Amino acid sequence: MKEPIPNTGTRMWRILNGPQELGRGPAFWTCFAAATVIALAYPSFGSAFGLSNIANFCLYVPMALGLSLLWGYSGVLSFGQSAFFVIAGYVYGLVAGNLIDIPGGTLVGVGAGISASALVAVIFGYFVFYGQVSGWIIPLLLLVLSLILETFLGQTAGYQWRVGSVLLGGYNGMTGIPSIQIGSITFVSASIALYYLVMVLTLMIYLGLRILVNSRYGHVVIAIRDDSERTRSLGYNVAIIQIQVFVLAAALAGLSGVLYVSWGNYINPASAGMLMATLPVIWAAVGGRKSLVAVLVSTLILRWLADTLAVRGGEYAFLIMGVLLLLTMVFFPEGIIVSLARGYRRWRPKAHDVIRAPQ
Repeated sequence: MKEPIPNTGTRMWRILNGPQELGRGPAFWTCFAAATVIALAYPSFGSAFGLSNIANFCLYVPMALGLSLLWGYSGVLSFGQSAFFVIAGYVYGLVAGNLIDIPGGTLVGVGAGISASALVAVIFGYFVFYGQVSGWIIPLLLLVLSLILETFLGQTAGYQWRVGSVLLGGYNGMTGIPSIQIGSITFVSASIALYYLVMVLTLMIYLGLRILVNSRYGHVVIAIRDDSERTRSLGYNVAIIQIQVFVLAAALAGLSGVLYVSWGNYINPASAGMLMATLPVIWAAVGGRKSLVAVLVSTLILRWLADTLAVRGGEYAFLIMGVLLLLTMVFFPEGIIVSLARGYRRWRPKAHDVIRAPQ
């Protein structure tokens, strides 16, 4: 007798609870649903300042999740996510600033910014992955890309560096960037609209990437990470798959860049500098680069921690980030959140055995 074919909902549930992600089962999804409900209900009791801060913390999540996909699941470390972040932010500012009086002009800017990041990633990825550049050289090349971009944008002061009516601004940065607007709704920093936009995008990207990594395609991506030559011998085009993952991660970084300039109406070359190139790597490493939910949680916690410590001086935030990265590398190579979760899983059956043992 043939087994019944599972319906679409059942298949989706199985994929969401696949083995390539940390959180699974009813307990995880109950906590996930509760956190989602609280986040969506926050505007009903939170302050405008809180809305602005939380939106600021969450808008970096797409970039961090993209790096988790690229580094944790594909095995390609990148110090260039900040470059794609800045490319999208600047292109959005140029396009939206010149089309501000045209209905839908900011949406054209969103598409142009993310597309520019993806296009640069396609060109870079083609030469790197089809050229079979060594894995340890790729992050150095991406870091160089970020630093070159920072240096170039820093030299764009003066009225000669004008695109239409928008000035690049040099090291002072591009100011007066219009926020994303859809009809009469403007997604400015302290608005409920931007808060919900960032929350919904964060939720959709997390669930979408979770489905991706647990799909057949995701298993191929992980196989490339573990043994690219064996995967190639099985008939898969390793280079094209690596480029696809690289471009997706770049597009997610670009989305973060667009959301950032919509939130702050400003961007400067320092967003492509050494610090911003390093921070996504720290977020992914501390949480656990091979788990999307761990990277999501660590990004939010570390962004909140950095913002809190910035009041007392930025050097404290840099110091603590460095200490956390050092502790992770020495004691928690899989990431602090991933290591704690797996330790709890190993401990829980023993604890239940003790409780159920006869007296």
